[in-house]
Amino acid sequence: MQTPATLESPRHAHHHFRFHAPHAHLSSAFGDDWFGARAESFARFFGTPTFLIVQTVIVAIWITLNVAGFTQFDIYPFILLNLAFSLQAAYAAPLILLAQTRQADRDKAHADADAQHREALALASIERQDLATRQSAQIVALLEQNTKLTQMTQDLSQHIKELTDEIHRRVVQA
Repeated sequence: MQTPATLESPRHAHHHFRFHAPHAHLSSAFGDDWFGARAESFARFFGTPTFLIVQTVIVAIWITLNVAGFTQFDIYPFILLNLAFSLQAAYAAPLILLAQTRQADRDKAHADADAQHREALALASIERQDLATRQSAQIVALLEQNTKLTQMTQDLSQHIKELTDEIHRRVVQA
């Protein structure tokens, strides 16, 4: 875990995804290997319009060929077609669950990284507010010193004026 001091170091200052780095090692229960990636891409494909259209066309051709009598490999009630759909469902459901699990792992890692980022921003904001408070106090102290110096300068100027007037009176009298 990074400390707030390391989060503000120059090494991390311009790396926008620095809060995601601690989660880079995370992988889903199914891993990030070839199988997991391919299974996820298949699951994503099952939800596309392309898949639905192609499947509909294949089923329509299948039924048309068997009903019209061009072939008799799967006559009504289309038991082989039902078997194909069952097989597809048997594989599609776990693949979809796999994709959801992998996405949930990524979402959790991103949420954790975002929470760390918000905490770092809050800490930086508090530090900036503390710095601004200290600087404001210094400015007030400097203004008070300036006021005192201005008053002293004014008092000394008044005293010099009085002495100058006194010297002038004596010189004029003599």
